[in-house]
Amino acid sequence: MIPESFIQELLHRIDIVDLVDAYVPLRKAGANYAACCPFHSEKTPSFTVSPSKQFYHCFGCGAHGTAIGFLMEYSGQGFVEAVKELAARAGMRLPEDDAKPHDGPRIQALTEIMASAAKYYYEQLKCSEKAIVYLRQRGVSGEIARKFSIGYAPEAWQNLASAFADYSAAGLQQAGLVLRGEQGRLYDRFRDRVMFPIVNPKGEIIAFGGRVLGAGEPKYLNSPETPLFEKGREVFGLPQARQALRDKNTVIVVEGYMDVVALAQHGVGNAVATLGTATTAIHVQKLLRQADRLVFCFDGDAAGRKAGWRALENSLEVLPEQKMIGFVFLPEADDPDSFVRRQGAEAFERLVAQAMPLSEFLLRELAARCDMTSAEGRAKLVAEAKPLLGRLQTPLLRLQLVKRLAEASGFSQPEVERLCDLKPVARASPARASRPAPSLLRPLLRLLLQKPELARRVPLEALPGHSEEARAIVRLCGMAAESGDPMPGYAALLERLRGSEDETVLREAAAELMRQPYAEDDIDAEFSGVVERLREGERKRLFAQLQEKAARLGVTGLSGEEKEHYLRMLGRRA
Repeated sequence: MIPESFIQELLHRIDIVDLVDAYVPLRKAGANYAACCPFHSEKTPSFTVSPSKQFYHCFGCGAHGTAIGFLMEYSGQGFVEAVKELAARAGMRLPEDDAKPHDGPRIQALTEIMASAAKYYYEQLKCSEKAIVYLRQRGVSGEIARKFSIGYAPEAWQNLASAFADYSAAGLQQAGLVLRGEQGRLYDRFRDRVMFPIVNPKGEIIAFGGRVLGAGEPKYLNSPETPLFEKGREVFGLPQARQALRDKNTVIVVEGYMDVVALAQHGVGNAVATLGTATTAIHVQKLLRQADRLVFCFDGDAAGRKAGWRALENSLEVLPEQKMIGFVFLPEADDPDSFVRRQGAEAFERLVAQAMPLSEFLLRELAARCDMTSAEGRAKLVAEAKPLLGRLQTPLLRLQLVKRLAEASGFSQPEVERLCDLKPVARASPARASRPAPSLLRPLLRLLLQKPELARRVPLEALPGHSEEARAIVRLCGMAAESGDPMPGYAALLERLRGSEDETVLREAAAELMRQPYAEDDIDAEFSGVVERLREGERKRLFAQLQEKAARLGVTGLSGEEKEHYLRMLGRRA
């Protein structure tokens, strides 16, 4: 658990303008900076970065966040990964790292070893005629080979001895490049293989995949898990695919490195590959940060469908609303590499555009396991669906699946929900009286975002109703009461509220504030005016309540204090 105080200090030290400008060139636009949005395709810049508030907002797609959020969205990193990278930039050590003071230098040393090995393999490719012939036969051009930094590991047992001064150094074994045999002899893990460097979002080489040139086994040999590399988190080709992902808003997941390379060679640049393992929930989360649509592409044989089903199961718990997952199963005997070389990019992209939705694949696979002509088979269908529906976190998609299951099984929708232990998905209609006009609370929320210390002076008892704005204001005031001086700025507040029910309304208010900020000299006067209107609204509500009670019980039915208030307010209105 990273302390909030550390996050606040980190966001104070990091300048979001410098951070974003390193990835997306910014230009000055009044008090802010602007660029074409890196998260969706556009020709007119609508992506704005505020140096004073230290957040970004896109008025086109709604992307919004802090320096941490930008790294997460742009690079597909998790929260902790993004915090660690920013902390390294700022020269800060994570509190949890204090117990492991030597990890930083060790990781840096391993990263340098991997970079040296990649350079060696890349140079060796130029000297290997058979590796060059192999790549040419697979249709790989020199340009694409350079783009993916493809290399070659020669056949000898200790090739890396010529690349490193000390072949017996422990770092070479820790990085997974060198193994020690039963007799104690050291030898290279990768021999006579085309080498594909695996690059993390920071551009660092963390592992390799080696493809055998002939018919040897295993066809693909991957680096083992190391302090740099966890195969369940990483994919091949993500840095190279990033621009195409933004252009097409779709990420294609294939199984092999050569599939990614072949697709890129034919102009399909938005493909990545998992690393010799089934697709994990972390993979899905990471990739859905890069695009709104994810399409798994597998071979059409039994093994491909099995891999597709595992991918579906691992996607259910992390599939958010407004995102889509689809499945493409190629004709038998085809993989993406052979298909795109034989039929071309247009035919492949047509398959991706027509990918089977996750819901359709789920229902088809379940139905194929059941005898749908019998009552027992239809009952089994619902029983098989039960654990899957329970893992699905998207209420709207779950509702659609329940309806489809009801149609297929002959049960009613409420019966399917009961049999699967699902609570009915229904949005409660808010009481009409509890939603005040936002014209008062929205400006107050914007004032608090521009000058958070004002939250200590808000009269909470005067807030009307239970609207989103009122709830967010109460939350901000509670945080203000708990905070010392100085109050955290908006960026720190946003990170503290990441994932909360108040995050959306805060983003909306911050976007409005970016369009039209308050003049610094006017903030206190604006705030005083809003507070006075809140007080007046509170007085009106109290008078209405007393008036209703007096009409029902008579003035004598009021308590002494209520009667005093009522008569005083009545006198004001006379």
